[in-house]
Amino acid sequence: MSLKGLVLAAGEGSRLRPFTFSRAKHLIPLLGKPMIQYAIDDLVNSGVRDIGIVVGYFGDLIREALGDGSGFGARLNYITQEKRLGIAHAIHLAIEHGFVDKPFIVYLGDNILSSGVRKHLEAFLERGSDVYILLSRVKDPSKFGVAALKNGKVAKLIEKPREFISDLAVTGVYFFRDPDLVKKAFESLKPSWRGEYEITELIQWFINNNYRVDYDVITGWWKDVGTYEGLLEALYLLLDNVDERIEGDIRGEVVGRVIVEKGALVEGKVYGPAYIGRDVVIGKNALVEHFVSIEQGSKVLAGSLTRSLILDNALVDINGLRLIDSVAGSHTILKSSRELRGDAKLIVSDYSQIHL
Repeated sequence: MSLKGLVLAAGEGSRLRPFTFSRAKHLIPLLGKPMIQYAIDDLVNSGVRDIGIVVGYFGDLIREALGDGSGFGARLNYITQEKRLGIAHAIHLAIEHGFVDKPFIVYLGDNILSSGVRKHLEAFLERGSDVYILLSRVKDPSKFGVAALKNGKVAKLIEKPREFISDLAVTGVYFFRDPDLVKKAFESLKPSWRGEYEITELIQWFINNNYRVDYDVITGWWKDVGTYEGLLEALYLLLDNVDERIEGDIRGEVVGRVIVEKGALVEGKVYGPAYIGRDVVIGKNALVEHFVSIEQGSKVLAGSLTRSLILDNALVDINGLRLIDSVAGSHTILKSSRELRGDAKLIVSDYSQIHL
């Protein structure tokens, strides 16, 4: 049985401001591809190629970046969510739109799962579930929707509980068998205190009405990239899995698991794990340390970087300064005209200029 995919990418990404003042968070690149493409690639690798993208905030930029999906083996259909009224509302829109007309998988466009969804898709089909959710153990359940289990079954879903109920967070991947049932469930919902139709309440309707709601606890890591701390954590986790691949011009020193894309020039030193994007220049006075991603077209002429993300077409020329846990936006200039030493942490939005 084939499934349809639904990737949700309408949110404003308010917790990732200032970066999301100039782009949708789903288009922030990590290791050379926009964040949303990790969800799309996972679906395609699981055999789901007919994919709807729910867009809203900067939706035109998402359409432009992804096109019809043929570049990565998908067929993309766009659905516009004019008002961001929650995940359940976005799903209902896709059903009303006519795109969702068979069993389907919902994937939040800012979620990355290291182990992917293929085996869970197979389990969903084999078990004959009405709803199938993925859970992940977390340290702070109060930040997530969580699942309370009873006798091995999902008994209740609670959105951001104030008191400890469970450490099993509901990840941003949901499987549904019958769109008509989802529509019926949605029509019973009322907006929450946030003014949104909550996915937890939608799934709770299935539990309350004795439909089969199955779950699995994922074994790999899961990242909901909602804040810049989450963005950097996702970067570290992705880099932790890279293998060495050198396609650029190495005139300096590259040590460890480093990806150097075509057109890149490395004259300085790079210590992995690290990602050096297409047409990037690492100058002879630059040191790129561990867990750094430098996206396409950027130049790091002087200074040190560690545990940092430099977005596309930025310029970093900071003499003896060392950036740590930093994010520099696209087309940003970070420049020092005097000799500085020590560590600095910077979160700088797109098209900014900082002269130190």
